[in-house]
Amino acid sequence: KSSLVFNTQFPHSTCPSMATSTTLSSQSYVFDPRPNYPLLLTAKRYWDPASRPDPDAATLICGHAAGFHKEHYEPMVQDMYALPGGRQRIREVWAVDAPNHGEAAVLNEEMLQWGYEPSFGWQDYGRALHAFVAGLGTGVDVDFSKRRLVFVGHSWSAVAFTLALTYQPPIKPDALVLLETMCVKNEPTRAMKNFLAGGAEKRRDIWASKEDAYKMFKSRPSWQKWDDRVLKLYAVSEDPVLFMSLKLKGSKEYGLRSLPTLEYPDKHSGVTLTCSKRQEAAVYRDVMGSSIVYRTMKSIVKDIPVHVIWGAADDYIPRSDKDELIQSAMGGERNLASLNRVPGAGHLIAQTHPRECAQLLVDVVLKPKMEKARL
Repeated sequence: KSSLVFNTQFPHSTCPSMATSTTLSSQSYVFDPRPNYPLLLTAKRYWDPASRPDPDAATLICGHAAGFHKEHYEPMVQDMYALPGGRQRIREVWAVDAPNHGEAAVLNEEMLQWGYEPSFGWQDYGRALHAFVAGLGTGVDVDFSKRRLVFVGHSWSAVAFTLALTYQPPIKPDALVLLETMCVKNEPTRAMKNFLAGGAEKRRDIWASKEDAYKMFKSRPSWQKWDDRVLKLYAVSEDPVLFMSLKLKGSKEYGLRSLPTLEYPDKHSGVTLTCSKRQEAAVYRDVMGSSIVYRTMKSIVKDIPVHVIWGAADDYIPRSDKDELIQSAMGGERNLASLNRVPGAGHLIAQTHPRECAQLLVDVVLKPKMEKARL
């Protein structure tokens, strides 16, 4: 076990009650679903050892967007526990790496070169999440079938969680939260994915150090929009000055990893992406996962409470595609548990607006059932 000491002094927060100090515990896991699924998974559990949650408190299971990793949720987890009601409504939070991302990518590095390039199917993340929740493997001694589960998916993982609901044995969460889900019709999706894959393949992926990478990211306008806590977790600088807001213990190999790697066996200094740019591009090339989910959403929203959260800035997914998903694939807003748009946020809502996402999760998704009934 390791202890995460979260400094929740938010000088720019509009919520005074969030200016508190919260100490959360965390534990890392390696889940082995073989032979049910051929790739290993890495997961992390977060909980507040000092809190006494309600008996009806939820267990959240979170997935990340393409190119990122499970630790991107740590600021959001921090903010949820700092909110009024957060400690009582949350039993614990789990975050799971995709098999070709984060710490899992290191464990699966050799296997990923066989059959997972040039395309990595979105169903693979869905199958991995399904195996994890259904307990089809070893390494995580938790029976999730006895928990009140809330799935939280961002972008790619929003589709993956939805796919996981279609596999056997069935898993049924209490709620499904879709943050900027990439579930749109096939043709616009193909053009978008080709654009994203090309960008991933051309991106820089080697730096002299993690500190140099952080400084470069911080100098770019697109990265400057990120919550700095998330950016630090992605770059994973070992400079203690950069970790004033998150005091972490562990390997710090989340978004960046030390060279050499199988991708760069001849380079012995510096750092590179934990999710290689070839694997990130492979995720974008899949053309089946999104369209499969699009055709099954109408039945899913009738069976499970679905909360849709968009960024108000339609920078990746056009507003027309978002509206069509709600109206056509989901049968209208009346079939949703909630629909929200976060001002100022775009597709990378989990990276730029973790506090606002935390507020929606605690106040809307995790609202006690008695309070929901009175609304």
